[in-house]
Amino acid sequence: MIQRVNQTVMHSYPGMVALVTVSHKGEHNIMAAGWHTYISYDPPIYGVAIGRERHSYQLVKEAGKFAINFVPFEKAELIQQAGVYSGFEHDKFEKSNICFHHGSATNSPVLKDAYIAYECEVIDRHTYGDHDWFVANIVRFYRDDEKFLANGLPDFEKLSIPLYIGRSTYAKVDKDTQFVTHTVKE
Repeated sequence: MIQRVNQTVMHSYPGMVALVTVSHKGEHNIMAAGWHTYISYDPPIYGVAIGRERHSYQLVKEAGKFAINFVPFEKAELIQQAGVYSGFEHDKFEKSNICFHHGSATNSPVLKDAYIAYECEVIDRHTYGDHDWFVANIVRFYRDDEKFLANGLPDFEKLSIPLYIGRSTYAKVDKDTQFVTHTVKE
């Protein structure tokens, strides 16, 4: 039975981790972000929470642009490294041998291994507790069409999606995952 506890209970996982990439004044950085979401479909607006102590925070704040990248399960180690190593101390692109091209709309790094990526331009930023919430227009979309079905759903014969469970642990959503579709009858 659920009971009251006298501490903060952090439970927002499992969830997809986005890789936030940014370029500013010749410097590139990448970070893992567990707290992110679409905010609006039309116009397309995305939000991401970034801790103010993170190296990416200042770069995104100053550049006013970033990219959101989603990579397959096979790159879970890259996700973990992007979240563990500090851009203050390491060039994470070099350390992890990350291949990218500069996005045509924002110049932000778009990862070669991403199956989905968005280039974003910041339209708002607010402080909430120990993070700032960056809100951005999505100005360019990228998708690896080979990894998706005609109806827009992932083709799990060709794509495994990582879900972060917590404590450096990832689960895999793929062709062996059980899916259930529910329809509501009136």
